[in-house]
Amino acid sequence: MTVCKRSFRMPLHRRVAMVGAVAAATLLLAACGSSDTSGAGHEGHSSAVTQESTKSSTAGAFNDADVTFAQSMIVHHQQALEMSKLADGRASDQEIKTLAGQIEKAQDPEIKTMQSWLTSWGKPESSGMDHGGMNHGGGAMPGMMSEKDMAALTAAKGTDFDRKFAELMIAHHNGAIDMAKDEQNNGGDAAAKKLADDVIKNQSTEVKQMQGILDRL
Repeated sequence: MTVCKRSFRMPLHRRVAMVGAVAAATLLLAACGSSDTSGAGHEGHSSAVTQESTKSSTAGAFNDADVTFAQSMIVHHQQALEMSKLADGRASDQEIKTLAGQIEKAQDPEIKTMQSWLTSWGKPESSGMDHGGMNHGGGAMPGMMSEKDMAALTAAKGTDFDRKFAELMIAHHNGAIDMAKDEQNNGGDAAAKKLADDVIKNQSTEVKQMQGILDRL
């Protein structure tokens, strides 16, 4: 008696489908593992490159023109604040009073900003310029008031003060605008050049305003 053993054979199309599914799953797992590893490495490398780029940019962004601009403009702004503070109790024109307040509000924060730059750059705040506006070579800083000018402004009151304040501050602003233009042309630090641009725009507007005040006084 012959015993016939039947072996179970899966249909060919099902075997092909199963092999294909296993192969696809294997490739997917390998791809995921590779993607995770390389992705993490790429992200870490990208982050490191960005940090290094930022560090290098910060370290090498400024030049001597930026340092001179910050040191000089701090002194220049400080005198503008002194002049503006004199308006309290002396000015009679409301527009002059308002303008003096605006100058204080704008320039005091700019002084602090420039001081922070010099600290980060490892440079001193003083450049050897005093409030007489003299630099290392003995030349006058543009627009700075002399002690005689400041004394005359301090002694003035009412309309006399209003007129002197406008005249002196126009000259002072024009000096700051010239300094800011030098920074735009020669500076290397983007933030310093942006502040220079703000000085030119804002103080040019105030010069026109003060000229209008003089025309009606």
